[in-house]
Amino acid sequence: MISTGELRKGVVIELDGDLWQILDYHHIKMGRGSAQVRIKLKNVKKGSIVEKSFQAGEKWPRAQLDRRPIQFMYRDGDDFHFMEMESYEQFHLNASQLDDAVNYMKDGMTLDRISHEGETLGVELPITVDLVVVETDPGFAGDTATGARKPATTESGLIVAVPLFVTEGDTIRVDTRTGEYQTRL
Repeated sequence: MISTGELRKGVVIELDGDLWQILDYHHIKMGRGSAQVRIKLKNVKKGSIVEKSFQAGEKWPRAQLDRRPIQFMYRDGDDFHFMEMESYEQFHLNASQLDDAVNYMKDGMTLDRISHEGETLGVELPITVDLVVVETDPGFAGDTATGARKPATTESGLIVAVPLFVTEGDTIRVDTRTGEYQTRL
């Protein structure tokens, strides 16, 4: 069980027979009455997002999720093919099941398969991913004093705002939680 005092972003709870991931939460203390918690939730299976309010101290069952290492093999249109690292079993997921993860995946990458009661819900990415820049405008000398940024397209198709000194062919590290540039390698 998880109570309102133990809430964390990313935790998956069972509510009304569905699995919900906590995206954000705020504790609200009213002038009169008990405190409330406003939670922004994402339905793990359907992808819908709702905001709900609960009384402080309320509890919900924490969803038991299985995490298993998998390897991303290749993309075929909207289908993404994976292999279980332990059993070498191959399976595929479509782009709608993977959500934003499709922007960070490259062939041969190791991820975690998230499943609940045998049903695959999606994948969990590492915190950072190293991607090669395939297209970007050239930076001009003298523009760096302002900390200016320019768009760069990576090998996975993700467009990231990068500093002006980054050029095509450079490998950059991107934070998968925010989609922001971290460093050039």
